[in-house]
This record gives sequence, C-alpha cells and structure tokens, in this order.
Amino acid sequence: MKPSVLKPALMSALALALLLGLLGAASAQDKNRKRIKEAASQSQKAAKAFNDIMSAPDKGIPRDLLARAEAVAVFPDVIKAGFIVGGRGGRGVISRRVRGGWSAPAFFNLGGGSIGLQIGASSTDFVLLFMNQEAIKGLLEDKFEIGGEGSIAAGPVGRTAGASTNATLDAGIISYSRSKGLFAGLELKGTVINPDNNDNEAVYGMKADDILTGRRKIDMKRMPPGVRIFPQTLARYSMRSR
Repeated sequence: MKPSVLKPALMSALALALLLGLLGAASAQDKNRKRIKEAASQSQKAAKAFNDIMSAPDKGIPRDLLARAEAVAVFPDVIKAGFIVGGRGGRGVISRRVRGGWSAPAFFNLGGGSIGLQIGASSTDFVLLFMNQEAIKGLLEDKFEIGGEGSIAAGPVGRTAGASTNATLDAGIISYSRSKGLFAGLELKGTVINPDNNDNEAVYGMKADDILTGRRKIDMKRMPPGVRIFPQTLARYSMRSR
C-alpha cells in the first residue's frame, strides 16, 4: 500500500479508537453516577427504617444497649421467599463508631438460605448491633457468616427491657427485624454479609475495610447528602465517643 493511502487510513483508525475511548469513558461515568444515586437511596432507606424502629413507642431498641454497640448495620427491605427451601437477599449499610460520632456508611450485601417448614414471602428490615471488636473484625473479611454458637442473639425491645440478659451480654451481634409481610420460619442464622465494593468504590473510591477501619480519611462534607443521612440518623440516638 502506498504511503499516501496508508496515512489517511491510519488517521481514520486513530480517530475511531479515540471516539470509542471517549464513548467508553462516558459510559463508565454514567454507570458510576447511577451507582452513587442507588447508594444514596439505599442509605436513605436504611436511615428511615432505623428511625421508624427507634420512634416506635416503647418498642424501639433499648438506648442503653445501643450505647454499647460498636457498629450498626441496617438492611432495609430484605426479601425472603420460599417453599420448604427458602432464601433471602438484600442490601444495606454499616457505620462504625468513630471519635465524635459515626463513620461514613459502608455498603454491604446480605444473603443466605434456610431449610425448614416455611411458606410465603416477606420484606423485612434487619438491624444488627455489633457489640465488640471481634464482631467487627468479621465484617472486614470478604465473606462473613453470622450465627455461630453464642455469637448472635435476638435483641430485646423497649426502653431498657431485657438489655442486661445473659444472652445479650454474651452475644457479639444483637439482631432485630421488622417484617412487612407474613412468613413462617424466619431464622437469621446462616446469613452471609459481604461488602458491596462496587458501591463503596463508586461513592468513596475505596473498599469497605478502608471505610470501617479509617485507614483512609473521608471528607464527610463532600459525601452525597443522601449517603450522609445514615450516620446523622444514628447520631440522633447515640453519640457516645469511641
């Protein structure tokens, strides 16, 4: 091929490659913006669920129990459905105590299955209180299964009702649920929590363990308002310093 013919062809190929690169970058930015929007919505749902539970007259999480929690997870609208063999799945956020309040929320997924006598479907809000450093340590793993022997207990409700029971004191995780539908055989043991680092990286540019350990600083003021509402909601009910 003559140089006079090769040069225009090469320029056309370079122009096409540049165009495709620009289109790819624009598509990636659109996906990132969508993830940030969805993450903000998830944080808002979690904040609302927690506020609704705490606002219920004499039926919320005891304040003295919440004051001892080192981290709080809220998974709103977890879907569970099944017939003999069941499963559940949902998304939520977790904030850890930091100096002066609560950390930026890290995004997590919740899933699991169960076998037993069950029929129906439901949408449930889950609240998990992580009561010690050992419980939090599990969150920093890629996959954390809750429900080991003595590691989780059903939480008491009311202002102080049952907050000092032995089961509660011995448990690393205290669990609460609020069902919006009918379901039989609801059981939290065997549930797996793992980081949704696609959302974490879209919002913060870092993974869940960086967020919860504080290894990298996050400017709370630059956080999307919809995301920031979750730690702000927790602070309304508990402001103990770490």
